[in-house]
Amino acid sequence: MATGAMASCSDMLETDSTRQVFNLTLDQKTDSMFFTVGILHNMQMLADQYVLTGEMRGDLVTTTDATETALRDLANFSATSSNKYDSAYVYYRVINNCNYYIANRDTSLMTGSKKVTIDEFAEAKAIRAWAYLQLAKNYGSVPFFTTPITSIAEVNKDYPKKDIAGICDALAPDLIEFRGTELPNYGQIDCGSTNWGSAKTVQSIKCMLSVDVVLGDLYLEANQYDKAAECYSTYLRQNKLASLSYYNSPTLYPDRKALPNDLSISLRGTSWSSIFGNNSTTDLITYIPMAVNKLKGTTSKLPEIFGSDYYGTSDSYLANRQIEPSSSYDSLCNKQDYYYIQSTGAITDESKVRTLTIGDMRHYALTTSVTQDDSTYNFIDKYTYANILLYRTSVVYLKLAEALNRMGYPDAAFAILKDGLKEDLASDTTYITPETKTLMKTTLPFFNHTYASIFDDNYGIHHHGSNVTEGTFTPYQMDSIVGKKMKEISSTYGTTVENTKADTINAVEDLICDEYALECAFEGNRFGDLCRIARHKNTAATYNSNFGGIWLAKKLAYKHPVVNLEDESKWYLPFK
Repeated sequence: MATGAMASCSDMLETDSTRQVFNLTLDQKTDSMFFTVGILHNMQMLADQYVLTGEMRGDLVTTTDATETALRDLANFSATSSNKYDSAYVYYRVINNCNYYIANRDTSLMTGSKKVTIDEFAEAKAIRAWAYLQLAKNYGSVPFFTTPITSIAEVNKDYPKKDIAGICDALAPDLIEFRGTELPNYGQIDCGSTNWGSAKTVQSIKCMLSVDVVLGDLYLEANQYDKAAECYSTYLRQNKLASLSYYNSPTLYPDRKALPNDLSISLRGTSWSSIFGNNSTTDLITYIPMAVNKLKGTTSKLPEIFGSDYYGTSDSYLANRQIEPSSSYDSLCNKQDYYYIQSTGAITDESKVRTLTIGDMRHYALTTSVTQDDSTYNFIDKYTYANILLYRTSVVYLKLAEALNRMGYPDAAFAILKDGLKEDLASDTTYITPETKTLMKTTLPFFNHTYASIFDDNYGIHHHGSNVTEGTFTPYQMDSIVGKKMKEISSTYGTTVENTKADTINAVEDLICDEYALECAFEGNRFGDLCRIARHKNTAATYNSNFGGIWLAKKLAYKHPVVNLEDESKWYLPFK
């Protein structure tokens, strides 16, 4: 386990350090930058595995005739420890580098009145916690250590094992001290130029992980919902992040047939698909950017696996793609309604709001059908660029919704899907309860006028694909949407679903799960999201103590897994 592995001299994560890689003293101010860049380089080394293990085991992608055996084995849960995408080492390499830095960094170094190493010190702790969380999500209970390993003898020690709850208990108190710490910022990073000439730079600050967001994830995974909600809320408030309005118009997609003559699209903000572009920073919080060619550093196999000739001579699709959208994903998208304003009506005129059964527009913005040699292929466009997304503003809002729902505020959670949390909802009389208004004015002050300048720009996340979801004039209302989901749950699982708060929470949770798929598909999160939600359901035991396992197994049944996914022990990869 290399301690402090630096990037090469030609790497996009280049350093000018001439200091020794091993036995670093870390007593100079500039050492923090050099070491942090080395850690980020190790993050690049795990990026492909992070996405593939998270998506192949989920319900949003499927294999093709060209899919390699290692990916097929992930998809049907037959992967063994010899699978090339099953490596705990890639995470432990990051962890050990963070451990070394944390153990050896002199945090007392000052420039004027400022401790100049605190931001990198906090970043190392955030990255370490994130990496441990990924290990626990993939393997269940994993060897845990916070002192650096610098010898073979130490590698072979029998370290105690911790699961998600144990990792949260061990690392959350350590992170709390550094909440709100500024992120390291080294300016622009040159990733090189692609073969067709477009230069690519990234903001180094967008490569960093926020302590508050990682801490929120620890709490959410450990079912500590109130603490998770507070972390996400504080992060959004302090960083002034709203869930902005993005549009996807049905008129932009040529296969949207028979659109009505009275269709009038109220386009606001910017195109949703543009947030995944090479140089886009809109909505982006943290990602792992890869070099555009091998001369500039570490590249990714993801574009090729998903069917994009990113590293080729032209921007084109590859017929031998190994991953394509699943029928489950297509079905979920296709059954979503689209809401539009009749061309002769005002936006507040309920009688002029119409519903189209044409599906969620994010589906059409994200996938492309291409005909080559008389064959039609389906492609996923999220990896047209080699960017591995870890956090977006929309994702943090959805995680906040997940936490709020399980705290007992399903109306607040639904508001994140429908209207966006903002002061206007303090006067809502249709679905926001008095208890929720009190919470959102005080503990989580989205309805507080002090933050109106930030959160009045909030829009519902479902709006990104279904257009008009906000207000009292749209058909997208809590009673009808949640009621529809309750009927679906009752029919699918053969259970009695009533209009109780527990039933409502379970139904809203399924809506949030659907929204994760619609908003965040193919970003590497899906199987982890499914497992976390399944654990929530098991803990709540609304229908029975293993309803989450039954729920997860039903979602993935179409993949014909070789194990019984009702058993939580089968959710994990073999540890190696």
